[in-house]
Formats: sequence, C-alpha cells, structure tokens
Amino acid sequence: MDDRVMDERTDLAEGPPYADCVRCGEPTEYPASRPGATLCPLCEWQEGQRTACSG
Repeated sequence: MDDRVMDERTDLAEGPPYADCVRCGEPTEYPASRPGATLCPLCEWQEGQRTACSG
C-alpha cells in the first residue's frame, strides 16, 4: 500500500534555480524568477500562525 500524498500543485518550480527565503535564506519551492518576497515552507507556516492570532 502506498501512503504517499501526491502533490498536484502546478505552481512549483520545475528545477533550480530556486529562490532563497527572505527570512532564513533556505531554498524555497518557488523559482528565482518569481516576483515578490518568497518564504520557505517553515517561514510561510510561521507567518500564517502570526497573522492568524493577531486579532
């Protein structure tokens, strides 16, 4: 039985070069050509936690 989750997102980069996270410098899921501030998955999650509880 295969328990892997298939990622069906189409906005992920095909291959390097990946953009670096603007907070921690780790590679992100996004291509370097993507406009705007790019965050790695961990920093995206942390940002979501901060903004969800700010009210």
